[in-house]
Parts: sequence; structure tokens; C-alpha cells
Amino acid sequence: MNNDIEQLKRKLSKKLLVSVIGTLLIFLAAAGVLMFIAWLVLSRYTWQLGPEWAFLHFVNDHKAGVLMFLGMVCAVVLWIRSWRKMMGYLRETVEAAEIASRTDDQPIVLSPELKEVEYWMNQIKSNVKAHELAAREAEQRKNDLIVYLAHDLKTPLTSVLGYLTLLRDEPQISPQLREKYMNITLEKAERLEDLINEFFEITKFNLTSLSLEYSTVNLTRMLEQIIYEFAPLFTPKNLVCRLECPPDIRILCDGDKMQRVFDNLLRNAVNYSYENSEILIQVQENETGVLCQFTNHGATIPEEKLQRIFEQFYRLDTARMTKTGGAGLGLAIAKEIVEKHRGSISAYSAKERVWFVVNLPKQP
Repeated sequence: MNNDIEQLKRKLSKKLLVSVIGTLLIFLAAAGVLMFIAWLVLSRYTWQLGPEWAFLHFVNDHKAGVLMFLGMVCAVVLWIRSWRKMMGYLRETVEAAEIASRTDDQPIVLSPELKEVEYWMNQIKSNVKAHELAAREAEQRKNDLIVYLAHDLKTPLTSVLGYLTLLRDEPQISPQLREKYMNITLEKAERLEDLINEFFEITKFNLTSLSLEYSTVNLTRMLEQIIYEFAPLFTPKNLVCRLECPPDIRILCDGDKMQRVFDNLLRNAVNYSYENSEILIQVQENETGVLCQFTNHGATIPEEKLQRIFEQFYRLDTARMTKTGGAGLGLAIAKEIVEKHRGSISAYSAKERVWFVVNLPKQP
């Protein structure tokens, strides 16, 4: 953005300079032509003594002074013309800035000399409108999500209280039924914990203050450790996670933040994988960086959802299924962290496969 502004300032300065020099050359050319015509006309007549002759004689005797006077007049005219033009440009720019701050469809139209400024300010207006719309949608999704979560909290809490009350009020209950009630209570309590964690995730979500602490990290060991920690999550769906990665790849990054990126991607793969399928993590190293790809077998994601999958509070399961998905922040956080490292992250889906590609530089 700063480079664009500097280029725009240089272009405008150049245009104004060319305009002033052009006006000066036109003025001098016109003055020269008029003086030549006057000399031709005056040389054809024999002037009698009189005011006209006296004036011409004065001009002839004081050529230097007359030229200096004409130069001053030219300078004043040029200054007034340039000042009025600059004031006109300033007035147009102020009015355009007021239009740019609005989110209506009124375009900004400036003078031909300010076409670059016109294009730039129309881009700003378009960006402001898009950002405001995105902010409203994100806020609405966040509010809807909080309402959904508040409603979802009631169900497991009611179950926990109900089964604990049964255990308290029925001392003669059979061991088998007691164990069943305890398992159901534990399951509902774990779901309650997940929902509360989602609340905490929403309240602390502030990516604008995200800061990085760089260190040299063994990427291979990090991925191996994450897969090992996820082993209990693979069991319910009978999933297999396979890592294809060269040994001892090292990159400069914030280890904790990058671990969160891979954790979110693998958790997403687990949540949306078919049962009895494989999750494949592939890592490729090149001269400038590292390419990490997470692939799982699951329902194909439509293109319109892929384009929004990294938005804050956006969930694929809009029906609020309780078995998959969280607050809709995991991928948004992953994208922000990767981009803070000067990298990129993309999502693709086709033929019941979903894969995320993370491109990281070795030296951000």
C-alpha cells in the first residue's frame, strides 16, 4: 500500500510539473509570435511623434526591464493557474474521500489528470464495502454461534444433572445400570467441556494481536509427535494416519503457533473423514521452503464453501451437528498464523477427497 501511494505521488508530481512547463512554453511561444507579428506590422509604417511612438520608443530603450516585467506577469499567471488547479484537485479529492467512506454504489469520478487517484479511491471504496459486509457477516455468525452454543449447553447439563440425581436417589440400583448411568454422565460432561472450550475460544479470538517467537524447529519430529498424540482420536472411526516426510526437516518458525496449525488441520481431517479410511500427511522440501499437505477421504466440499472455509466462525456443518466441528475458528486461526509466517494455506476438494496445502518459507 505504501509503495502504491509513493508511486501515485510521483505520477501526480510529474503531471503537475509537465503541466506548468507546458503552460510556460505556450505562454512564451505566444508572446514570441505576438512580438514578431507586432514587429512586422510596425516596420511597415512611418510613425509620427505621439503617444504611440513614445511608448514604442520606451519599450525599445528598456528591453530588459520590459522582459523582466513580462516574466513576472507570466510567473504570476502561472502561479494563479497552478494554485487554482491544485485547489480544484484538493476539492475533488476531499469530496471523493467522503464518497469513499460510504458503502453505497456511487462511483468516484475525478478529472482526467487524476485518473490514477480515481481508480485507487474506487478500489478503497470497494474494499471498505467488502470488509464491512464481511465484518457484519462474521458478527452475525458469531452471534448465531453463541446462541446455538448456549442452547446446546442445556442438553448435556440437563442429562448430567438428571443421571446424577438418579444415582443419588436410587441407592439400590444395580451395578450394571449404575455403570451405564456413569458412562452417560461422563460422555455428557465431556461434551459440556467441549462447548465451554468453544466459548473460551470465541472470547479470546483476537488475531490482530498475534505475535510470533521464532526458533529453529524440527518439522519432522513435530508432525510425528502430533500424530502420536492424536492416536486416541483415530480409534472411534478406525482411522489410519500416515506420514510421508524426509527426516529432520528444519524451519525457522514459532513452534507453538505452527503446532496449533497442524493440530487444527489434523483435527479437521479426523472430524470429517469417513470411517475406516486413511489420513495422509505429505511433506516436500524445496530450495525456498516446505510444502505440507493434509489429505483425508470424506464428503466432497462444494466450491462455494471452499471459498469461505477460512472465514471466522464459518462451519461446514451449518445444521450444528454436535459430533463434528467447533466454533468455526480453527481454520481461520491456522490461516492467520501461516500468513504471519509469510506463507500460504489453501483448501481443495474433489472425488470425496479433501486436502489442505500449507506452503512455508524456511526463512520468513
